Amino acid sequence: MTDVFEASAEHEQVVFCHDAASGLRAIIALHSTALGPGLGGTRFYPYASTDDALRDVLNLSRGMTYKNALAGLDLGGGKAVIIGDPATGKTEQLLRAYGRFVQSLNGRYYTACDVGTYSEDMDVVARESRFVTGRTTAHGGAGDSSVLTAYGVFQGMRASAETIWGEPTLAGRIVGIAGVGKVGRHLVRHLTEDGATVVVTDVNADAVLRVREEFPAVKVVASTDALLAEQLDVYSPNALGGALTDDVVETLTARIVCGGANNQLAHTGVEKRLEERGILYAPDYCVNSGGVIQVADELEGFSFERAQQRASGIFETTRRVFALAKSDGVPPAIAADRLAERRIREVGRLRGVYLG
Repeated sequence: MTDVFEASAEHEQVVFCHDAASGLRAIIALHSTALGPGLGGTRFYPYASTDDALRDVLNLSRGMTYKNALAGLDLGGGKAVIIGDPATGKTEQLLRAYGRFVQSLNGRYYTACDVGTYSEDMDVVARESRFVTGRTTAHGGAGDSSVLTAYGVFQGMRASAETIWGEPTLAGRIVGIAGVGKVGRHLVRHLTEDGATVVVTDVNADAVLRVREEFPAVKVVASTDALLAEQLDVYSPNALGGALTDDVVETLTARIVCGGANNQLAHTGVEKRLEERGILYAPDYCVNSGGVIQVADELEGFSFERAQQRASGIFETTRRVFALAKSDGVPPAIAADRLAERRIREVGRLRGVYLG
């Protein structure tokens, strides 16, 4: 068993949530509340072990600190995981039990959707907690946050295209999308409207079928390996994390990597190898922050137009990351970290630990 204190040394708080009657086994991790309450989704996933779940929630919550800081939000970083198969274990009883644990943190953590959870689930969680966002439009919420996540990724991709080819457009470029579920499907629409040629793959046959029906011109390949074998201009990982391994980087033909998946770099050092190979990496938490911008806007009384306007700022933020990377002589991933850490340091010192 992992030493929790050692593993979470840079985190403020880790909460293990257990309700035997409903079968709830969850972990909530608060990485930092220096900028405000921690905001991050709830992932419902059949982890092989508690150690795997803990490792994931710690990585994801740290990522949310940086994502929220770089997005200019007055929010810190938090995340939650529920251990189990959402197809068989998700019940009203379990979600409401989870909501009680969220409520017990008294506003230090705001939850929302993530892999395995949906706006309808957040409505159930909200019956036990005030600190829930990403709810359905029927309950005054923002609905599906993947809409603006994809929009933000597209803005980041436009900024990347400008850096490489001099124009902020993907027209005439070949873009490979790995994962066409929530985010990837919306991204296909933005790219086809912009004039790009799109190649997709997904392990979920139904997701591929939906995209093929909506966008008949899209090319479908059988696997991620087959996608990587294509002559791509842009590679866009939009499934689970760890997509950019050493082997993937060595086989990439794309000049740009820009996608909606979290924690794309399989390990520290991959960002340097990308740069060595002349591949521009748009840091994942920079370009995929449209979703968190959307659910954060809900806390003010949701306006899609206002949230979309804020998410359009991802274009300029991505530009700033590339500019700092060039001036400091570092990969964009390190430049993004420096911008986020600067804001946490300069603004966070005024706030300290958020009490709720």
